[in-house]
Amino acid sequence: MVVTCKTSGVQGNERLTATTGLVLLVLLAVEGFTVLSARGMFGVHVFVGLLLIPPIGLKLLSTGYRFTRYYTGDRAYRQAGPPSPIPRIIAPILVLCTVILFGTGVLLLLLGPQQGDFTRTIHTFAFFLWFFVMAIHVLTYVWRTPDLALADVSSRGSALRGGVTRESLVVGSVLLGVIAAVAFLPLDASWVQWLSFRHGG
Repeated sequence: MVVTCKTSGVQGNERLTATTGLVLLVLLAVEGFTVLSARGMFGVHVFVGLLLIPPIGLKLLSTGYRFTRYYTGDRAYRQAGPPSPIPRIIAPILVLCTVILFGTGVLLLLLGPQQGDFTRTIHTFAFFLWFFVMAIHVLTYVWRTPDLALADVSSRGSALRGGVTRESLVVGSVLLGVIAAVAFLPLDASWVQWLSFRHGG
């Protein structure tokens, strides 16, 4: 199958978005599990939360690029068409909730437990709204994400230029997240002490 340059750009963007989304789905599942025990898994919660930020940034960039190309009239992206109505409606809410959720999470880490009451409240409310919108988003795309995400490394996927670059971007974003998590993790010491005191331990 011959793929034109512009069409390959659209397909490449889809694959990058799907691969990043699949990585995020796994990491978010781990992060969600840590919420069940804030005290016992707080360190893991902070580490994974920080690790998630670069991959989230990559996904926002890939989807934002498609959005920009579509609404600036790029022929290939216009032919590919817009997302279905529900994802288009919830996308701004999801982006806003994601920025608030992870932004307040980092802010809480920097402020510490003694100064973070208001921020913690925002973080909690943002989580519940984010979880609801994210569930809709995942259910909309989960059926097609694995095939797109694995297309660059699967023999079933059509040959498409830029596969190594896409995989490198995803791996690089995860590695950057690990570096950020390791660098910031010492800041959670005050929270660990606060949680231990609060729960009588």
